[in-house]
Formats: sequence, C-alpha cells, structure tokens
Amino acid sequence: MAQPGKRVVSFTLNGESVEVAVPPGRYLVDVLREDLSMMGTKRACDQGVCGSCSVLLNGRLVSACLTLAVRASGTDVTTIEGLGSLEEGLHPLQESFARHGATQCGYCTPGMIVSAHALLCENPDPSEEEIKHWLTGNLCRCTGYQSIIDAVRAVAEGRTGPEPGAGVEIVRAYEE
Repeated sequence: MAQPGKRVVSFTLNGESVEVAVPPGRYLVDVLREDLSMMGTKRACDQGVCGSCSVLLNGRLVSACLTLAVRASGTDVTTIEGLGSLEEGLHPLQESFARHGATQCGYCTPGMIVSAHALLCENPDPSEEEIKHWLTGNLCRCTGYQSIIDAVRAVAEGRTGPEPGAGVEIVRAYEE
C-alpha cells in the first residue's frame, strides 16, 4: 500500500521485479540510485544532455534524470548493472571499454556503455560516423572519445580488445 502522497510503482529492473512507493514528481534517476542502489546511473546535468543517467526503458534509451519514476510502471528498466558485473561476468562492451582505455574518471562510462548497447541492439555493425552520432548525447571530459569509439567498434566487429600486443589488461580490484 502506498504512503499518503505516494504511488506504488512496479517494474522489472535488470530482470528482477521491483516495487517502490514514490511521490508523483520524483525522477527515475533518484529512485534507481537512492531506493534501489543502482549506483551506476549517475546524476549530472539534470537536463538530459550529458548521458550520465542513460538507462533502457523497454529497450529504448532514455535519460533517467528527465523520466518521472511513475513512467516506469509496468516497464522493463535496464541499467549498467543489468548488462554485466564482475560477479556475474562483464558485458562485452564493459570488457572492451576496459581494454581500450575508454574509461578514465569513470563518471560517464555507465551511460556511454548503456548508449552503445542500445546502438548495437539497433545496428549491430555501425560505422564510425554512426557511433559518433549515437553517442552525441553522452559527454566525456577525460578520454577524448576515440578510445570509446574504438571500444564500440571492437565489439561490433567481434573483437573484445585492441589489436594483439597492445599490452592492455583488465585488472579486477578484488584480485590479489
């Protein structure tokens, strides 16, 4: 039962059914982060132009900072955590971003990967120009973008990393 002034919203989050009571004006990014501990979805610009809060809503790329949580009712929401994890196994895009050095501070990375995933679902073999166009809504202040484009192309071409001999290795923090 919802608390006064709140509405119970039920949806599927990364394959699991969830139910949360939210006030009518609460944004999906806040529900994901604060109520459901999906910390990969970041709050940044609050205007839908940086891509840090990108999630999939019924397979469609949306800015969670502009999407009211009540709009998620009855939908399927996928966050970066739903694509892969160290515990469950990384998604090929996550591995490729790591191998290509497409992450630096990491703030934009979840949104970039979710956006790239949406692109590859729609177009499994995008050109470099199509990748650039698709990622236009994602801002990165660290990488210079080329490594991000290379990481997406590698997955599209069936490669998981840079050319052999590049000396890049994925390091997992919990391994000794």
